[in-house]
Amino acid sequence: MKWKTKINHPLVLRIEGQLLLIEGLFMLTVLPVTYLHQGLYAFSMPFSALITLLTGFIFVIATRNHKDDKTTSRDGVYVVCISWLVLSLFGAMPFLLSKSVPNFTDGFFEALSGFTTTGATILTNIESVPKDILLWRSMTQWIGGLAIIVFSLAILPYLGMSGMQLFVSEINGITYDKLHPRIMHTVRRIWFIYLFFTLLETLLLYWGDMDFYDALCHSLSTISSGGFSTRTANIGAFSNYSQVVITVFMVLSGCNFSLLLLSLSWKSFRILKNQEFRTFLLYTIFLGIGIGLVLLFGCHKSFGTSFRESFFSVISAFTTTGFFITDYTAWPTFLWVILFLLMFIGACSGSTSGGVKIFRHLIFAKNSLLELKRIIHPNAVLPVKVNGKAISTSGVYKHITFIFVYFLIFLLGAVILLAMGIDIETALGASIATLSNVGTGLGQVGPGGSYVIFPLTAKWLLMLFMLLGRVELFSLITLLSRSFWRN
Repeated sequence: MKWKTKINHPLVLRIEGQLLLIEGLFMLTVLPVTYLHQGLYAFSMPFSALITLLTGFIFVIATRNHKDDKTTSRDGVYVVCISWLVLSLFGAMPFLLSKSVPNFTDGFFEALSGFTTTGATILTNIESVPKDILLWRSMTQWIGGLAIIVFSLAILPYLGMSGMQLFVSEINGITYDKLHPRIMHTVRRIWFIYLFFTLLETLLLYWGDMDFYDALCHSLSTISSGGFSTRTANIGAFSNYSQVVITVFMVLSGCNFSLLLLSLSWKSFRILKNQEFRTFLLYTIFLGIGIGLVLLFGCHKSFGTSFRESFFSVISAFTTTGFFITDYTAWPTFLWVILFLLMFIGACSGSTSGGVKIFRHLIFAKNSLLELKRIIHPNAVLPVKVNGKAISTSGVYKHITFIFVYFLIFLLGAVILLAMGIDIETALGASIATLSNVGTGLGQVGPGGSYVIFPLTAKWLLMLFMLLGRVELFSLITLLSRSFWRN
C-alpha cells in the first residue's frame, strides 16, 4: 500500500527555521558570560550560536515563497513533537564543543533533558563545567518551560490561525478562550507573567547568599519546573533563605498560568475557587506538615529543618521540579515512597510541571466514586463534574485511559531497565523521573545522582520517556502510529 502524508512540509520547515533563529538568539545572550569567564573552549557558545542561526536562516529563506499557511491538527502534533528533537540537536552543540560531555548521546541527553524540563543530568561534577555552558543548560529549561513554540507565536504573529493548532497542542489545560479573544494577546500575557516571575525570583535570590549568576540560573530552572543547578549539592548548597524563596516559586510554577493571569485582574479570587488549585494546596499543606512531624519526632531533626526539608521536598516532587536540599532516600522508607507517588501526580494543568496532572486524577477519583453509586442506582444520571462543570463521557474515558497508559509505560520502562541489569530501585526511579520530567528519582539517580551510569541503549530509552512526558503522551503515540502517516 502506498502511503502519502498530509503534512505541510514547507510550513513545518519554515517554523523549524524560525525556532532555530530564536534558539540562536538565546545562545547569543550567553556570550557575555563566555567573555567574562573565558576558558579553553570559549569558542563553543559563539560557534554554536552561529551554526544555529545560519541553519535557521537557510530554512526560512528556502521556504520564503511558500504561501499556504493553513495547518491541521496533524501539522500541530508533528511540529510540536519534532521541535523538541530539532532544538535539542542544536542545543547539544555547546555541551559537545566544550568537552563537557564525552559523546553525542550524552550531549543530546543533557539538551533534551533541558528542553523537556526534566532535569536529569549525566554530569557528575557540575562545578567543573564552564559557567557559560551551565547558564545555557538552565536556559534550555526556561525556553522549554512554557515551550519555545509559545515564544515563537508571540514574536511571529504572521503565522495567524496556524498558531492556534500549535498553541492548543502544546499548552494543555490553559483556557485561552476565557482570557482573551485573540490568542496572540493571551500568549504575550502568559510570556509576561513567566518573565516577571523569573526576574522577581532572580532579585530575591540575589538579595540572599547567591551571586547574580547563580540567582539567574536557578530562577530559570525554578520557573520552568526544571531542576538544573549550578552546584552538585543542588539547592542544599545555599542558605535557608534561598531554599524558602525557591520553594515559593516552585509553587507558582505548579499553578495554572491562565488562572494566574485571572488572579491579576478583578477576578483575583477565581483561582481560589478552582478545584484543581485547591487540591494542589491541600495536598501540599497536608503532606508537608505530616512529613515534617515525622522528621521532627521520628528522625529527631530541629523544628525548622524538619518542616523546611519536608515542604521543599514535597513541593519539588509534586511540581516535578526535581530540586533537592537533602537526600530524602535516607528518610524512613514510607516517606520517600510518598514523594515517589507524588511524581506520578504532577501539579496543575496549564503549568510548567510534568506528570499526569491533578485534573486527571480528580476525574479518575470522582468517576470511581460515582461508579459505586451507579451500581446501586443503575438508572441514575451521574455526570463527573470538576469546578461545577460536567465532563463528557468520552472526556472521562480519555483521561482515565491516559492514566492507565501512563502507568503501563512506566512499568514497561522499569522492566526494560531491569533487563539491562539496573537495580530495581534505580530502574523504578529513572522510569518515573524521566516520564514525569522530574529528573531526580531514586537509587543511583536520587539526590546527587547522575544518569551517566546507564548504558547507551538505556539513555535513548529514557530520552524517549522525556519526550513522551513532555508532549502529553498521546501526541507522540499518535505520531508513531501507522494511521497518522496514512493518506
